[in-house]
Amino acid sequence: MSDVTIRRVEPRDLPALLAIYNHYVVHTPITFDLEPRTLAQRQEWLDQFAPSGKYQCFVAARGAQAIGWACSAKFKEKEAYATSIETSIYLAPDEGGKGLGRRLYKTLFDALKGEDIHRAFGGITQPNEASVACHKAVGFEHIGTYREIGRKFGKFWDVALYLRPMD
Repeated sequence: MSDVTIRRVEPRDLPALLAIYNHYVVHTPITFDLEPRTLAQRQEWLDQFAPSGKYQCFVAARGAQAIGWACSAKFKEKEAYATSIETSIYLAPDEGGKGLGRRLYKTLFDALKGEDIHRAFGGITQPNEASVACHKAVGFEHIGTYREIGRKFGKFWDVALYLRPMD
C-alpha cells in the first residue's frame, strides 16, 4: 500500500471518481442513485469541497490515478444541523480490504480538527460488512437502522446509521 498516496481531491480526479461512483450506481445498492451520473453532475458535487472548512474531500491515488475518496458534506439543510456532517467513502472495486478506507478517513478527520463539527454521520446500505468494519475501525458506532428506506433493483434496502463524535 506504500504506492498509494492520500491527497486533496483535484479537478483532474473527476473522471476516475465518476467511473468508481457509476460502478456502484449500476451494480450495487450502495448508493441510491438509480442512473449513472454525468461528468457535469459530479463536477457540481466536487464544487462543494474546499481546502479548509467543514466540507473537504481526499482521494487515494496510485500515481496520478484516483482509486477512492472520503469526503464530508452538509448533513441536512436546516441551520441547527450546521455542526453535523455526513461522510462518504468509496473505493475502486478491487481496492477494498487493504486498509485504504481507514487511511482516507484518518486523513479527513485530521483535516477537520478545529472545525465547528460536533458529529459525523454515515449511512450504510445493508448488508455491507466491509463498510461497517471500516466505519467502526475509525470510531463510528451504529445508532439505528432505517428499515426498507430505499428501493433499487426491485428490492427494498435498509440503511444503517452510524455516528462518530468529532469534539
